[in-house]
Amino acid sequence: MQNFIGFVHTAVLNLGGNAFAAALGLIELSQKLRAAGAGTGYPLPVTLELAAADLQVRWNGTDPHTVVRLGVLPSDEAVDALRSRLQRSTESEDPAVLLRRNAEMERFLEESRMRAERELADMQTALAKRQAELQDTMRQAETDALTGLYNRRAYDVRLAEAFRAASAGGGAITLVLCDLDYFKQINDEHGHQYGDTYLCKMAQAMLSVTRRQGDAAFRFGGDEFAILYVCGKDIALKRARSLLESMNGRISMGIAGISPQEPCGGNLGHFIGRADKALYEAKGRGRGRVVVDTCHADGTITYDDYPFEGASR
Repeated sequence: MQNFIGFVHTAVLNLGGNAFAAALGLIELSQKLRAAGAGTGYPLPVTLELAAADLQVRWNGTDPHTVVRLGVLPSDEAVDALRSRLQRSTESEDPAVLLRRNAEMERFLEESRMRAERELADMQTALAKRQAELQDTMRQAETDALTGLYNRRAYDVRLAEAFRAASAGGGAITLVLCDLDYFKQINDEHGHQYGDTYLCKMAQAMLSVTRRQGDAAFRFGGDEFAILYVCGKDIALKRARSLLESMNGRISMGIAGISPQEPCGGNLGHFIGRADKALYEAKGRGRGRVVVDTCHADGTITYDDYPFEGASR
C-alpha cells in the first residue's frame, strides 16, 4: 500500500499537480484503503484514473476517491509517458512487487482452501450428528421401552414389507405368535417388578433365536409377542422349540408361513389370521407348546402339535 501511495504521489507531480494540495487527499485515501482491507495480506485491486482534471482512485466498485484536481488538464503525451513509466516500474523495474503480490495471492488461496475444508468438515460433522439423532429418534419410536424389542408400530411396518417381498419374489417368511402362559397369575403371585423381569427374560430368549438378517422380535404389550423369520417353517420351528425350552415350557406359540412350496393365497390379514388361529390351537390343547399351521394344495389347513417335552412346568 505504501508503494501505491508513492505511485499516486509520483503521478500528481508528473501530471503537474500540487503535491501539497494532494497530501490531505493521500492521507484520507490511505485511511479508506486500510478500511477496505489493504495491508491485511489479502489482494485489493485498485485503479488510478484521470477523469477530466480529477486524479481519482477506485476499488471494489466503490465511488472514486478524488486525490487532487489538477490546475491544468495534462496532455495525452504526459499521460502516456506516466502510464508507460508506471507499467515498467511494476512489471520490470520492481520484480519484488510482483513476487510479493504472487505470495500474497498464494497465501490468500491457501487460507481460502483451508477455511473451506474446515467449513466442509464442520458441515459433515453436523450432518453425521443429525443423522445419528434421527436414527435414534426412529429407533425409540419403534422400540418397546421395557424389553428393547420392536413394538407394535414396527411390527405392522416390517411384517407388511416382508409379506410384500415374499409374495412378489417367491421368498419364504414365517410368523410366530407367542403368549406367556398364566402371566397374570405370575404377576399376582410375585408382583409387577418380578413380572417385568420375567418379560425381559422372554425378550432375551427371543433375541437368542433371531440370528438371521431380517429376523425380528416384537412385543405388542402385556404378554403378547411375535417373531418374524425370513426363512421357511422348518428352521423357524426349531428356533421356536428352542425358545420354548429356554422358557421352561411356559409359552404357547402359533406358527404360519408362506413359501414357494406353500403359497396359500390371501392377503396379509389372512396370513396373520392363520398364525393367530395356530396360537389359539396351542392354548386350546393345553398351552406350553408350538402348533404349526400347514396349508395344503386343496386349501385345507391342518395343525401339527409340538408340546414341551422337558421337566414339569
